[in-house]
Amino acid sequence: MSSSQKFIELIKNYDSRIAVVFNKKQFTYRSLYVKIDFYKNVLSKNNISKGQVVLIVSDYSFDSIALFFALSANGSIVIPVTSQKSIEISDRINEAKPEWIFNLREDSLLNIDKNFDVERHDLIKRIQKAQASGLILFSSGSTGKPKAMIHNLDSLLSSYLEKKPRSLNFLVFLMFDHIGGLNTLFNCLAIGSTMTIPENRRPDHICYLIEKYKVNILPSSPTFLNLMLIGKSFEKFDLSSLRMITYGTEAMPESLLLKLKDVLPSIKFIQTFGTSETGIAKTTSKSSISTLLKIDDRDQEYKIVNNELWLRSKTQILGYINHDNVSFTNDGWFKTGDLVEVFDDGYLKIIGRSKEVINVGGEKVLPREIESVILELPEILDCKAQGVSNSITGQMVAVEVVVNKEYDSENIKSLVRKHCRSKLAAYKVPAKIRIVDRLEFSDRFKKIRS
Repeated sequence: MSSSQKFIELIKNYDSRIAVVFNKKQFTYRSLYVKIDFYKNVLSKNNISKGQVVLIVSDYSFDSIALFFALSANGSIVIPVTSQKSIEISDRINEAKPEWIFNLREDSLLNIDKNFDVERHDLIKRIQKAQASGLILFSSGSTGKPKAMIHNLDSLLSSYLEKKPRSLNFLVFLMFDHIGGLNTLFNCLAIGSTMTIPENRRPDHICYLIEKYKVNILPSSPTFLNLMLIGKSFEKFDLSSLRMITYGTEAMPESLLLKLKDVLPSIKFIQTFGTSETGIAKTTSKSSISTLLKIDDRDQEYKIVNNELWLRSKTQILGYINHDNVSFTNDGWFKTGDLVEVFDDGYLKIIGRSKEVINVGGEKVLPREIESVILELPEILDCKAQGVSNSITGQMVAVEVVVNKEYDSENIKSLVRKHCRSKLAAYKVPAKIRIVDRLEFSDRFKKIRS
């Protein structure tokens, strides 16, 4: 029996427990098992065979979860796509060349006959030869063409099979085609907990669901948590059921974490870490007000090379099907691009991304450090730092700030510079400051930096 099939049998054992809350309805594990069986029959009737590549257009829903596991049990290679932009969906279809497309938004199944004889990438052939299920995830593509990463899905699911049952309610914030979102899905179902799926990702709606369904755990991003602070969403609802907020996907400014803890003193904050290439690592945070963490995962190992974090895991991708593998060494280490500080007690601090480093006349500046200092000011609700061209120093620090409307914005620029001069070296002080109504962020709630 494959790991995918074992995972479905595990689901069956949880029987009358609530598995999914979606669209104001509650679904038990028994009903999820029945729905998976329904989709298995759909696959059989349409002759969707083992090893074929199948794309699902959907975000999280009761049906998308059931279809995902029916396909994994079928030995299919699954591609979840949450985008609502037709051009992005077309790009992913062109890259992965699926034989079948389930569009759950339109309740349609499309058979792409022309792709049946496509010469498949060697990594897809490797999955097919092993008679395993596969998973293809796409990177966000924020710095170029999205990378199509292929996992052995059976291998990935096997790492969740030994977890102990727990009665918790997770809000599934991260997306269906995101490794963090899938980690929440696999973890929840493996331990027999409840997944509360939002109809949208507006801060007030998320807090409403936490109150209504007594959610215990909220996985999120620093950008989204700050949006909740700005909108005072935490103050509008009863969040007494919430025990833990986990955050990741981008660096957390220390000053923002302190603000969050001040507003939500009884909640534990835990930093998570992972990559689409290597999966989500088990981590330990030093405390709820610290951005220091330890990677403590028997399935993952790490090392630091020139201040960059390298990972190697048992569940990492086989490779990219549309990109070279230069991010991997010959002996399997993945160069994450995350820069870290190492502390004597074994803790690490993620200080930023190597591609985001600002080079001011040869001096290296990290956006997170600038943002954390500026966010100390009560006049500033949000901030983004990045490098812009400068004819003398190569680059200089530029920031965008969102001003708290409770304060007079007339002297904000001089206030920001004065505060930065008191905390930072001169070359780190922003040379350009722009006041904006809101910052740009991606649909995964990460700051967009040019």
